[in-house]
Amino acid sequence: MRTLAESLGTSPTKRWGQNFVVDAGTVRRIVRIAGVQPADAVVEVGPGLGSLTLALLEAGASVTAVEIDPRLAAALPQTVAERAPDDADRLTVIHDDALKVTELPAPPSLLVANLPYNVSVPVILHFLETFPSLQRVLVMVQAEVADRLAAPPGSRTYGIPSAKAAWYCAVRVAGDVGRAVFWPVPRVDSKLVLMERREPPVTDVPRETVFAVVDAAFAQRRKALLRGALASVAGSPAAAEEALRAAGIDPLTRGEQLRIEDFAAIAAHLPR
Repeated sequence: MRTLAESLGTSPTKRWGQNFVVDAGTVRRIVRIAGVQPADAVVEVGPGLGSLTLALLEAGASVTAVEIDPRLAAALPQTVAERAPDDADRLTVIHDDALKVTELPAPPSLLVANLPYNVSVPVILHFLETFPSLQRVLVMVQAEVADRLAAPPGSRTYGIPSAKAAWYCAVRVAGDVGRAVFWPVPRVDSKLVLMERREPPVTDVPRETVFAVVDAAFAQRRKALLRGALASVAGSPAAAEEALRAAGIDPLTRGEQLRIEDFAAIAAHLPR
């Protein structure tokens, strides 16, 4: 990967949060944990120099790679053509910002990616919402982000990412990743997060309304009581208390104690 970068006259940039994986064992491990099978339609965000892309293609998947860096987007097809010529016809490269992508050549069944730390949660939530065909997500993210995504209600790290991810998926940490597999070596640890699609909570209100309740519940300092925290979305503390009681939740409860199903129940009883 380093030699390839040199030949392209490029190197990792902070602008796009690039830390390239330079260890073949790590990318094959990611593919294995993701459960990639031949003929799977995989979307990869931020392929960079293509180490994970090559491992996905090696497993027999068709890969749509979304890359924001124009140099790397232009170079990836040639990289694959030179190193895996028999797999090149199963690669499609899209030069775009992943947060703006709303269409792909084929409905993806898996998202597998080494995500930039600064946009990892928004990218995951955007793809889960935009592409309901996604059944499984395996991403490598900053360890702290992984712990937040997988945190259960009541835990110290439970918050907005945890609750919103739980709307779409069952989430768990699937392993640790050492810093030495990256170039440049990051200052933070990384983990793998496995997310498997499930049915969202049953509710008659839009997801956006439920997420607004989640945002409000955690907008103030931790341990804020829901009666006050939800006043902004309910219209007043009294209306918030009424909605909470109607949902069967004590108004003195705190947001970090609630499951996504509880937030959906509250949203269903807000004034309309």
